[in-house]
Amino acid sequence: MTRARAAVGALLPVVLAGLLAGCSNDTPSGSGDQGYVAGKGIITSVQAADRKRPGEVAGTSLDDKPISLSDYRGKTVVVNVWGSWCPPCNAEAPMLTKAAKEYAAKGDDVVFLGIDSRDPSRAAARAFQRRYAVPYPSIYDQRGTTLLAFRGTLSANSIPSTIVVDPQGRVSGSVLGSITRGTLDGLVEDAASGGGA
Repeated sequence: MTRARAAVGALLPVVLAGLLAGCSNDTPSGSGDQGYVAGKGIITSVQAADRKRPGEVAGTSLDDKPISLSDYRGKTVVVNVWGSWCPPCNAEAPMLTKAAKEYAAKGDDVVFLGIDSRDPSRAAARAFQRRYAVPYPSIYDQRGTTLLAFRGTLSANSIPSTIVVDPQGRVSGSVLGSITRGTLDGLVEDAASGGGA
């Protein structure tokens, strides 16, 4: 484990506590948000022996169909937490769309699942998906409660956040805040190989 990664691992609980304490109800007008914390790009990757399964991550899609993380067991799953009202989510959406399409075209066992958090309506969330031609489904989580399933693993305490789940259904890495393509590819590789910090 590198010293930098060890330091990040040691500071993670402190940073997460600060993020949770920083949540407020100061909401930008018309955002639909109930208060959120923008992440700082904290990257965490977990060795296979230390990975844990989240609770049940399930709900209904933006098309009002049942959907669950367990539907993708045996695959590496990139779970992106987003909201149409969130500027960094809008900024990273084109990259995530492109990455999802490229992984699918390569036939890799890598799939994407969104969690749409705190949008005021399905219509707003669907408009976001159309705008960016998002090819993967999202759980509609208006109250933001789906994320509670990740407690005890790498919790997504900011929006956007990205959590990577390995083929065994265990959380293998995360980014609190916007994600870059290089980081995404690295976390996906770690998930499949059993690597990590």
